[in-house]
Amino acid sequence: MGDTNTASANQSAGIDLSQFYQVFFEEAGENLDRMEQQLLAIDVAAADDEELNAIFRCAHSIKGGAATFGFADVAELTHQMETLLDKLRRHELQPTAAMVDVLLQSGDALRSQLARHQGAGGEVLDTSELLVSIRAFVGGQAPAPTAKAAPAAVAAPVAAVAAQAPAAAPVPVDAADDVPVTMQGDRILELTLGPLQKPELADSIIELFKEIEGLGTIDPIDGGMPQDGLRRFRVTTPSSDADLLDLFSFHVSREEVQLRPWSGERVAPGYGFYPNAPGSPMTEEDPGFGFFDNAPGAPGASAPSDTEAAAPAVVASAPKAAARAEGKAPAATLEASSIRVSVEKVDQLINLMGELVITQAMLAQNSTHLDPVLYQSMVSGLTALDRNTRDLQEAVMSIRMIPMQTVFSRFPRMLRDLASKLGKQVELVTQGEATELDKSLVEKITDPLTHLVRNSCDHGIEMPDERRAKGKPEVGTITLAASHQGGSIVIEVRDDGKGLSREKLLKKARERGLHAPDSLSDGEVWALIFEPGFSTAEVVTDVSGRGVGMDVVKKNIASLGGTVEIDSAEGYGMRVAVRLPLTLAIMDGMSVGVGDEVYILPLSSVVESFQVGQNVIKTVGGSGRVVEVREEYMPVLELEQLFHVPRSNDEHASEIMVVIEAEGGRIALLVDELIGQQQVVVKNLEANYRKVDDISGATIMGDGRVALILDVGSLVRRSRH
Repeated sequence: MGDTNTASANQSAGIDLSQFYQVFFEEAGENLDRMEQQLLAIDVAAADDEELNAIFRCAHSIKGGAATFGFADVAELTHQMETLLDKLRRHELQPTAAMVDVLLQSGDALRSQLARHQGAGGEVLDTSELLVSIRAFVGGQAPAPTAKAAPAAVAAPVAAVAAQAPAAAPVPVDAADDVPVTMQGDRILELTLGPLQKPELADSIIELFKEIEGLGTIDPIDGGMPQDGLRRFRVTTPSSDADLLDLFSFHVSREEVQLRPWSGERVAPGYGFYPNAPGSPMTEEDPGFGFFDNAPGAPGASAPSDTEAAAPAVVASAPKAAARAEGKAPAATLEASSIRVSVEKVDQLINLMGELVITQAMLAQNSTHLDPVLYQSMVSGLTALDRNTRDLQEAVMSIRMIPMQTVFSRFPRMLRDLASKLGKQVELVTQGEATELDKSLVEKITDPLTHLVRNSCDHGIEMPDERRAKGKPEVGTITLAASHQGGSIVIEVRDDGKGLSREKLLKKARERGLHAPDSLSDGEVWALIFEPGFSTAEVVTDVSGRGVGMDVVKKNIASLGGTVEIDSAEGYGMRVAVRLPLTLAIMDGMSVGVGDEVYILPLSSVVESFQVGQNVIKTVGGSGRVVEVREEYMPVLELEQLFHVPRSNDEHASEIMVVIEAEGGRIALLVDELIGQQQVVVKNLEANYRKVDDISGATIMGDGRVALILDVGSLVRRSRH
């Protein structure tokens, strides 16, 4: 993870920084996501100061962590981004769309760099062109479209972050180690040991210079002895004051360090600029409020510019005291509202919860024969266990539930780039971002939704002139909406584009040799685009073709226990609705019996059940059977025949019918008995045995038997054929 030299340097002095890598990568990813959302939302014509400050803080946070851990490429790029953002928030430059584009591209590059350091592999990314473009913007010039930067010198990790000199300036090389250095002048570092005289504070700073290659040198100028509670060192480093202070803050508090220019002489005791010290430039009218000058986060402060980087930093009282004086709660209280937990631990917790559900079902099953009068306490306890188990299960499952905003946040950037490439104007509207879905489903639904959104932009939304001619606004609208319906979540992708053409779909289907009579309903015509390789796109683009890959989209969603429905009006737009279960781990099901076998039906798919009367089932075409339910004919499937369930001669035939629905169709299943409703823990049958047609999984019943979970969508498709 990360560069080998950096990792070994970090561990050479006994301080293993790699233990903090994962936290840094997670926080950097969150900052990149936040920065991208803010860049996409910014109005370049009237940029808000708070928006610019928020974007700057994201870049600054990433840079500080990258410098600490020695990720030179990340630190260098974020440093240049920070410089541009600083000029924007100071109103020295006016934001432009081109600047936003470069900053977004820089964010993509940072993701790639961080992934490589995290161990994902890949080649070293060349960011020289990005750096040239950013520097051009900083200089108030528009970058050349084909500008190529010269190969960047291989600088030391912190040196890359702290280089404040112009890029074109010559870079001297230290003959001792051939490390490129951009000198800013030596500094005096004063370290407050406090009344207890803690030498380990000085030791930690000295070790830091040994651990991080290229940070520079540190030499004591006080004979190694504290003077007036201070230790003083001469620091030779290419880093700026702000970068050094950021680095030191991981080991000592900010109020314990001070930097000032080196004048070449030995330092006498009491020379430092401290409150109430002789010769201190601070006065009662200028207490400093406990912040470093220009330190990130200080009230009214901003990042140091190139010319300000070497200015001395003055330290006064503790920042926490200043925060309390202003009536603000310490920042630490904000962090206490959440904790980071690995996905593996959450999965383990859910698996244990599943086993508990099974155990509770077994106890409930075995207690059915108990006399409730004689065993009143036990029955009462089992009832409480049932209630508590369900509450605990809901609480545990909620840990894995994350809002759909996590998915929706990926699309503004994608649509912006895609619309620009296609020459279209598209607005994205999101609804129901707070609707929650299981994390495992969120990860698997992202790709199908991406395909649907790209289709809407590429072949749904018309070009601006075409929309004007139709009386539509030039800007097309794509809507992403999520909502809970029963025990499922419905995600819709809607657009106000051209919609689907019934005639074009039928014509294309007949050309491919598909059975497509004019009598097909609109829903059946729209479903034709799910046929493999089916497309109505007249020109195949490198973006998408409406219908190209839609069979894969449907297959992927069906594998998650979901369904896809399409509605369209030609000339007005199209709607694709994806219905998914809230979670794949535990589901509410209805148990039905056939012979000695037990099958589970997803409760969300069950419509009704009734007793079979005489002459209710009709035979059609010599082989197929249908039943009329409320003036609607639906196919009949007999589970006994479908799964070859053995029967003894004295057993009666199935007399109960259960109506189920999926993928816009309904069928009736013939079963022997309805056992009841219960929560079941879904087990992957394919991973533990093999794939079985019409079966989506298995579960363990309360009596220890294995029951198969029926694939309702597969049964509906079987009935159609």
